[in-house]
Amino acid sequence: MSAPLHQVLSGPELLQHHAGRLHTSVGAAFPGSHAVFRGHDLHRDLGNLQWVQLYAYGITGRHLSEAQAELVQAMWTHTSYPDARLWNNRVAALAGSARSSASLGIVAGMAVSEATTYGGQATMLCMTFLQHALRQVQAGADLADVVWAETARSKIYGFGRPINSHDERIPFIMALAERLGLHNGPHLALAWQVEQVLLSRYAQLHMNYSGLHAAIIADMGMSVRELQLLRMPIFIAGMAPCVVEAAEKPERVLFATPCSAVDYSGPAPRAWKGAQPCTEMQEAA
Repeated sequence: MSAPLHQVLSGPELLQHHAGRLHTSVGAAFPGSHAVFRGHDLHRDLGNLQWVQLYAYGITGRHLSEAQAELVQAMWTHTSYPDARLWNNRVAALAGSARSSASLGIVAGMAVSEATTYGGQATMLCMTFLQHALRQVQAGADLADVVWAETARSKIYGFGRPINSHDERIPFIMALAERLGLHNGPHLALAWQVEQVLLSRYAQLHMNYSGLHAAIIADMGMSVRELQLLRMPIFIAGMAPCVVEAAEKPERVLFATPCSAVDYSGPAPRAWKGAQPCTEMQEAA
């Protein structure tokens, strides 16, 4: 099998090869005629897919089963909290309060949704650990040894929650996964075993939604990169109502904070030498 062209060409030759053309295997649009999506006619061949199935197919080149698509969509639905106090919803809502466009607000909220502590990075790091741990256990390692070695090196994401250690979404997703026959995958089974190991020392480290999400998607055969792309829309349904409500209120009232509510312990107010007082500047203007 020949090496990929980008490994053979370099520098000006590589740029010249790509100049003036798009080399693609994912698809192309032919206005007035048709659109190709990963080798299929989008409208004729793929028009009956659920949107989440099409989205996943575009990312992976593989088709989700109807059961898998239903479970992925349920994971998105069950984390759609219309609470503007949440870190990413707050960004979207403040954009609405500032009368920015809805698109900009939601895109900004999506960008911060990849936060390490609460968001997408935590899910990706958990999936990386679960994949590594499963390989180790299948090779004969003791899971407890794998877990404690990881905690000595770094934090295990996907377990524990800062406000309440029990994640209210997990029972609903697990019930659906069981009904769909998607509850016995090796990564998900391992995640529950990891939880038991952690709970033997730390009573608050129950599996959280990131851990469940990572395990289920890993059992669907996806990579960490594919998970990152697949989970992008996960919070949008909760952001949109926050933007709508913030835009319906007067501007700048969302999370208004009076100066008296700020506990300040820094340097005292001081006059700048040579600076003109604000009142004089205003009069001069």
